[in-house]
Amino acid sequence: MRPFNHFSPTTLSEALSLLAEHNGKAAMIAGGTDLLLKMKAGLRKSDVVVNIKRLSDLRCLTFDAANGLKLGALTTLRELTRSPIIFEHYPALAHTAHIMASEQIRSLATVGGNLCNAAPSADLAPPLIALDALVSLIGPAGERQLPLADFFTGPGKSVLQPGELLKEITLPPPVGQTIYLKHSPRAYMDIAVVGVAVRILLEGDVCREARVVLGAVAPVPLCAHQSEEILAGQTLTDKRILQAAKTAAQECSPIDDVRGAAWYRRRMVEVLLKRGIKSIQ
Repeated sequence: MRPFNHFSPTTLSEALSLLAEHNGKAAMIAGGTDLLLKMKAGLRKSDVVVNIKRLSDLRCLTFDAANGLKLGALTTLRELTRSPIIFEHYPALAHTAHIMASEQIRSLATVGGNLCNAAPSADLAPPLIALDALVSLIGPAGERQLPLADFFTGPGKSVLQPGELLKEITLPPPVGQTIYLKHSPRAYMDIAVVGVAVRILLEGDVCREARVVLGAVAPVPLCAHQSEEILAGQTLTDKRILQAAKTAAQECSPIDDVRGAAWYRRRMVEVLLKRGIKSIQ
């Protein structure tokens, strides 16, 4: 690994000053489960690393019935799997974190790091988007908030500007039921070949609201709006569920790679979406 200068600020203002001083060329590290591996492999080069692990402004996990959930960017996957708040109000997040990596990695890896890495296969992105998450970004121009669905711009790319960092993620109070299903060669410690998050609000037999978000089958996590429109306001018959699943498979744009062929990924979108909706019913 190449030598680099390491800074460990204790306040948010100090961290932002360091990022501004290095004109957006400094790498940020929290858990380090992605960055250090990339630097060691020569895939990421940076002469300056700013460690944000000590920033208390990026640490929170709170919930109230009126405003929903606040997650600091430094919340670890382990905290998601063990928080009574998450288990009670957002169980899909606890499940998603539980099937990511190993217990050792979950103790270090952060929610903010998983999102800012902007991998199309990132497991947390689909369920968070399905739950209508917002992200708060802070930088030299101040703080701004936007839907997580608009945060990603391509593989490894996001709307983060030079000198900006992800401060927190907020979710509204939960509506309906949410599930995240992941297909990968191994049940644990593997990257998703396909990920499907679905949130359904049922009133009797009628679907009043539907969110369908796909991972690893497009350059960014994909909201399958056409599939959602097929489900919303309708009785969830087998025929309608199949139509929504087939539509979602056509909305995505997967690639062929060593992990799976495009046709296979489309097929698995259809399978997982059907399975997810039926499990909520």
